[in-house]
Amino acid sequence: MQNKTKRVPFGWKFASLFTILLLIVAACSSDEPSNTPKVISGVTVFRDNCMNCHGADGNLGMNGAKRLPESTLTLEERIQVVTEGRNNVMPAFKTLLSEQKIKAAVEYTMQLSDRK
Repeated sequence: MQNKTKRVPFGWKFASLFTILLLIVAACSSDEPSNTPKVISGVTVFRDNCMNCHGADGNLGMNGAKRLPESTLTLEERIQVVTEGRNNVMPAFKTLLSEQKIKAAVEYTMQLSDRK
């Protein structure tokens, strides 16, 4: 008894493999150039790092946290507080967050003050 399997021509194998490779490359590539700076969301940084004590609207006041909408601190002063911490209550974030993330979160807190 002879085993009669049909052989796929090499050209079809190559074309199939090439098509699969193209699909993988297309799925892995991005429309954005790799040198495009990433936009940092102040809302996301705030939510992930500040909301537990300050609350979603900045008014929670847990663990001695200040109510952010009532703050009279300038943007620069707030950046300093977030970076260095304050009075052994507010932790310093300089080793946890980049300067860009700190600034983005602080800029978001300034909007909370505008919502009074």
